Amino acid sequence: MNENSTTIWFRRLRPDTDADIPLPRYMTPQASGMDVFAAVTEGVILEPGKIDLIPTGFAMALPQGFEAQVRPRSGLAVKHGIGLINSPGTIDADYRGEVMIAVINLSRQPYTIQRGDRIAQMVINKVYQAEIHEVNQLDETDRNTGGFGHTGS
Repeated sequence: MNENSTTIWFRRLRPDTDADIPLPRYMTPQASGMDVFAAVTEGVILEPGKIDLIPTGFAMALPQGFEAQVRPRSGLAVKHGIGLINSPGTIDADYRGEVMIAVINLSRQPYTIQRGDRIAQMVINKVYQAEIHEVNQLDETDRNTGGFGHTGS
């Protein structure tokens, strides 16, 4: 392990039935996201506009100070209009339940998620918990209260 990595412990939740479903894995040596696979028992048809939770068959333990972000796979998004409804989804270091993927069909055509399909990617990040302090006034900046689109279109 190098200084740019950490250890994640994965647990198969249904080893007797989901042994064929790969655990998350990096598909290339320099990939930043691990592909996550669908552990559905049969095809799930996503009608246009439909949202569904797709099981992955695993739980995991992240070290304290880390999170996993679940993001859409670009190929599914571009080719089929399949995205994640809460993107990126955050998995906290203290969560031990099954990782579920909240997918949405943004296309005009039904799409079927099959067993073992790569349905999302998961990126591991270091996180910091901030100290919270209430104040009566904030320091001013050049932008100050300029909001959406304040620098142009």
